[in-house]
Amino acid sequence: MFEMHDYAEAGAHQKWTFSIITITYNSERYLSETIASMRMQDYPDYEHIIVDGGSTDGTLDIIRNYAAADSRVRWISEPDHGISDAMNKGVAIANGEFIAHLHSDDYYPDSNVLSAVAKRIINNPDSVWLTGGAFLVGSGGQLLQEIHVRNFSYRKLVRGNFILHPATFVRRTVFLSLGGFSKKLKYAMDYEFWLRLAKSSAPVPIDLPLVCFRVHQSGVSSGESDKAFAEEFLIRREFLAGKPLRLSAHYLYYLIKIIRHKIVAGMLLNKAESDG
Repeated sequence: MFEMHDYAEAGAHQKWTFSIITITYNSERYLSETIASMRMQDYPDYEHIIVDGGSTDGTLDIIRNYAAADSRVRWISEPDHGISDAMNKGVAIANGEFIAHLHSDDYYPDSNVLSAVAKRIINNPDSVWLTGGAFLVGSGGQLLQEIHVRNFSYRKLVRGNFILHPATFVRRTVFLSLGGFSKKLKYAMDYEFWLRLAKSSAPVPIDLPLVCFRVHQSGVSSGESDKAFAEEFLIRREFLAGKPLRLSAHYLYYLIKIIRHKIVAGMLLNKAESDG
């Protein structure tokens, strides 16, 4: 547990604060579990910002009850212009030193996620962004696979996105200075942002699973995955402009990656459904 004396031992007197942003739209199925994982955090210096797109199910009732019980919760509900717009909106009203996006069907695996990140920031006070690993879980929370944080290089990132969005924390001022997520993108806005961010700084790795990422039918459907990979390749083309040989190699890798993803995603989905 990250107790207050740890700050003194590290020679730091500032409390590293977090703004955790969750965007919702008709998210009542899993949102309570997301919220529970926030409320159990042993690190108190955070705010939880919920950006709702105008839900028509029981989502708003869950949010209202949560906000009434915890003063660290801030929320808005209004139409938005897509996922990027909703996520950027949350960052725009955030107060924390570092921001992270915890999706409404995902959750933190234990109570010391934020304290573990805070410790790493204290040990790396100039860090701009930090990223960790994740557990892939089924619809009922059953463990499917653990994904470890990978060694970082910009060249590998251009080859493909291996940064896990809900396991990544970014200094808020830097996020804002880079303009946030592109509203032109529908699927790979995080990848495009990591590429811009990584031009000037590499992430600090945290070799811990920081999030439980839920695998379910709507998240791994073939059509949506194909569109996401196509958008990711367009982003890669932009960052490889003027390098035709490297782009050709990346196109071949892109085709291989699509085939591999369909096989792996199908296996994970079958396991998730059979264990659920």
